[in-house]
Amino acid sequence: MHFDDPITVLNGIGDKTASLYHKLDIDTINDLVTHYPRDYEEWRDIVTIGELKANHQVHAVHAMVISAPQTIHIRKNMSITTARVRDESGACDITYFNMPYMKNSLQPGKQYIFRGRVVLKNNRMTMEQPKIISTKEFMQNVHRLAPVYPTTKGLSIAAITKAMHLALEGLDFEKDYIPESMRIKYGLSDLKAAVYGLHFPRNFDDMVCARKRLVFEEFLFFIIGVLALKDMTVQEINDAPMMRIDACQEFIDSLPYELTNAQKKVWAEIENDMCSARLMNRLVQGDVGSGKTIVAILAMFLCIMNHHQAAFMAPTEVLAKQHYASVLELIEEYGLPFKPVLLTGLLTAREKRRVKESIALGTCNVIVGTQALLQGDVDFYDLRLVITDEQHRFGVKQRETLAQKGIQPHILVMSATPIPRTLALILYGDLDISVMDELPANRLPIKNCVVNTDYRKKAYEFIAKEAAAGRQAYVICPMVEPNEEIMGDQPVLENVVEYTEKLRKALPDTVRVEFLHGQMSPKAKNYIMEEFAQHHIDVLVSTTVIEVGINVPNATVMLVENAERFGLAQLHQLRGRVGRGKNQSYCIFITTTSQNDTMERLQVLNKSNDGFFISSEDMRLRGPGDLFGIRQSGQFQFRLGDIYQDAGILQEAQRCAMELYADSIHGGEPAEENRRFWKHYEDNIASNVDFINI
Repeated sequence: MHFDDPITVLNGIGDKTASLYHKLDIDTINDLVTHYPRDYEEWRDIVTIGELKANHQVHAVHAMVISAPQTIHIRKNMSITTARVRDESGACDITYFNMPYMKNSLQPGKQYIFRGRVVLKNNRMTMEQPKIISTKEFMQNVHRLAPVYPTTKGLSIAAITKAMHLALEGLDFEKDYIPESMRIKYGLSDLKAAVYGLHFPRNFDDMVCARKRLVFEEFLFFIIGVLALKDMTVQEINDAPMMRIDACQEFIDSLPYELTNAQKKVWAEIENDMCSARLMNRLVQGDVGSGKTIVAILAMFLCIMNHHQAAFMAPTEVLAKQHYASVLELIEEYGLPFKPVLLTGLLTAREKRRVKESIALGTCNVIVGTQALLQGDVDFYDLRLVITDEQHRFGVKQRETLAQKGIQPHILVMSATPIPRTLALILYGDLDISVMDELPANRLPIKNCVVNTDYRKKAYEFIAKEAAAGRQAYVICPMVEPNEEIMGDQPVLENVVEYTEKLRKALPDTVRVEFLHGQMSPKAKNYIMEEFAQHHIDVLVSTTVIEVGINVPNATVMLVENAERFGLAQLHQLRGRVGRGKNQSYCIFITTTSQNDTMERLQVLNKSNDGFFISSEDMRLRGPGDLFGIRQSGQFQFRLGDIYQDAGILQEAQRCAMELYADSIHGGEPAEENRRFWKHYEDNIASNVDFINI
């Protein structure tokens, strides 16, 4: 069995089951084995019923069914099946939701091993949704870490686990492509041991060791891509430096506000780059609201006044439209000589044809768009400036693709994600970095609070109050749909689908509530975001898909459920969706834990709105136990690695990448042990946009 084989080569996976895997972007064996666990569940020893505590944790008991199971139909599509079980120490209830077939599976007088979450219901100890475990299965898993995989409806964790076992047993692991000398130097396990160890670790240390190897590999290939791009651009000469234009300063002087010192400094750096003998490759890194957009407008103004075209690429259709609308407003208000067009994937074929013709003929000089700008049939007349908004959503390959459409274009990358400088120098190694660390004086700071679930009712009342005043709110949940298989010591995670219904019941009928998540089609996602932007929706319940790509100044409330499941940097990024208008904004972080280390972490958000400080604290406060408990930061969507949690690995991977790259590029023929690495890179990584496109 090979990595590129379809998953249908596995026993038990036919076309119907394969379609379920496809929903998780799993089509090949490689897709399957890189579908990594999002958490682990530790199987503990069997306890007696008398030892059970209603602490929402998972326990296993060996007990006899003492009453015939009963099924009650509460309402349409909702049933509850209950039974009573006993051992020598006591008795408890077991409860199943929407599993009426369990009535025939449990025989009174027979003993089973039940394993499930224990709660107190009607003053009776109750085990919810317990699995019936065979003695053999229990002995195989006790004291081990069992993987908990992301799932979809119709595909259980157990099914994915079984498929994973089959794949790993049958896979032909070729010789490791990372040189042995490098593996020894950086303490990395070999590939086969790492893949096995991450999916089915013997213990926590085994998992950490396996994960380090795979995270290191992700970072290594990414950094090599950055180094290659840097090699291509660092020496590029600007054959036609732009002329400084007095009109740029006149435009600045005409603005109804004074630029901050940070804005002035960054604009001076951009202007010097564009007017120098070397092409600009610059990142402007600044918090939400620091004023990056006006700096981008100035760069486009300089480009256009020098009679060239400028392209502005945004990560979503909604954001591209909003930037386009902003350009139109500036034209009307200040008479700027912009001739803009908008190119997105959702235009009709006729509209696309008209816009592309305008771009090729040069009748437009500002081209705003999404990834549609990267299409092969988009030809520019004289592209000399490429601006990408939210760099991490595109990646080095896509930025390079757009740049190649121009004649020595200047590159300006905008990011609202503050990253500690030590990490930014690695991740953006091909770019000069400008930092906007100052907010305009008239910007209202967001008011924050970190609370437990007891505050939820007050939070709903506050959202209703803001909606009644004509304002809008976001609610963030960590999951898309309910997952009854979530176990372990973690609290139940809120999901978008059920939470939307709960919120509709809790809020007045006049409050319009809708949901949004990443599994929706692009057209459906765009429709919902447009509806929210147009204030046809009052409350948007969403996953983190909204962290970038939507700008609604009327939104004043951000409520985040299960806040402990997110990194600080991502929570700050989510918080940046509010506080964009004239009204006071608020962020409510609801946590289901009272652990001291978690509360210390979340209190950072309570105390500060400074993204650079928060990102540094995120890196400092992450502990070993956070490896899987906290969703990775939102900016660099590596499959497994997290730039904060794994900052040390990132730095090691950079050193390794520079050694390998220097040996290959600057040292002539690479050393023998490195040739296999470069062959793997060229065959599997270099041309794979999705890999480098983090």
